[in-house]
Amino acid sequence: MANELQAAIMEDARKVYSEKVIERWLNPRNLGKIRNPDGFAKIKGPCGDTMQMSFRVRDGKLSKIKFITDGCASSLAAGSMATELAQGRKIEEAAKISQEMILDALDGLPEESVHCGLLASNTLKEAIKNYLDSKQNDSFKRQDENGNARGG
Repeated sequence: MANELQAAIMEDARKVYSEKVIERWLNPRNLGKIRNPDGFAKIKGPCGDTMQMSFRVRDGKLSKIKFITDGCASSLAAGSMATELAQGRKIEEAAKISQEMILDALDGLPEESVHCGLLASNTLKEAIKNYLDSKQNDSFKRQDENGNARGG
């Protein structure tokens, strides 16, 4: 009975979602948290789904990135794809990852789920902003600790 139910669910899912979405729903890439990340963000989308992303930077590139969501299959797929697109890219390149890029890479989402791509893109951008802000603050603190005049 359970196998029949699972088969029926998969049959229904294939009518609505691309294979790329189903694959990332069932086996999301980069799922989890990074301890002591260089960049972090947590955003709640308009539908109530929450997504968080964290990453580490090495040599100006995203060397490791992970996400978590409490959302639906579309949120899982979008978060997974956003991290896949960002992994190994320079910060400036990763900041350009858009909702459209995520949706294209997933071969689309149903109309009622396209906002999940926006949630993933916005969460990535906010994590990058967090990284850049903390980097600027670290530089500011170092200048102050060295006795240099601080602006303001």
